[in-house]
Amino acid sequence: MARIKAVFFDAAGTLFHTREAVGETYAREARRYGVITTPEVVDAAFRRAFREAQPLAFGPGRQPDELRRLEREWWRELVAKTFAGLGEFSDFASYFNFLFEFFADPAHWVTDPETIATLRSLRKRGLILGVISNFDYRLYRILRGLELSACFDSITISSEAGYAKPSARLFTAALARHRLRAAEAVHVGDSEHLDLAGASAAGMTGVLISRDPETPRKLGKNYTVSSLREIIGLLPLLEEMLSCG
Repeated sequence: MARIKAVFFDAAGTLFHTREAVGETYAREARRYGVITTPEVVDAAFRRAFREAQPLAFGPGRQPDELRRLEREWWRELVAKTFAGLGEFSDFASYFNFLFEFFADPAHWVTDPETIATLRSLRKRGLILGVISNFDYRLYRILRGLELSACFDSITISSEAGYAKPSARLFTAALARHRLRAAEAVHVGDSEHLDLAGASAAGMTGVLISRDPETPRKLGKNYTVSSLREIIGLLPLLEEMLSCG
């Protein structure tokens, strides 16, 4: 039977979540700076701006200070586009600085109830565990604050790798860190477009977390499950499928 040696995870939306909807935070704080709008309007605008933005990916070979500057500028532009046409800020720089630090604070994120137990169970099986995320350097602080850092053997983020999901190159970069073949690894995430498509393009098996009452079902060469804990029981099935070719 083919053996799976590693399981990689998306970060935000999969392992942990914001304590409140992004639109709630953005809209509430915007009122302090003279922009009156609703969370629903901001959330829709944020999602549109995020879809249209260039990848948060700057690549290796850059000094840490330059990467931090580029990451921050990327988010500043995204927030500015989110509020385009929604009003004029009395002090946009202060507003953005607040948001950037707010979402860097682990206190404003919450771990999925099944994350720790799932990771511990996978670790007991001797599996390599990693993170593959379209995030910036703040992810390291968030993972430390949520006491998740020690669970992982590697953390691969798009801003440092130079490639962002759904590019297969972000996934192959993570595989290369452990000298793994694509067939030896599974990637778990909450986006069919970013996580499943990217993992598949790299030759990995993808598992989509879709938190609804559906039972595990096959989705092409990938699978969808309704909770993190279902991954543990799914692994033997994946290995059997891989052995069958």
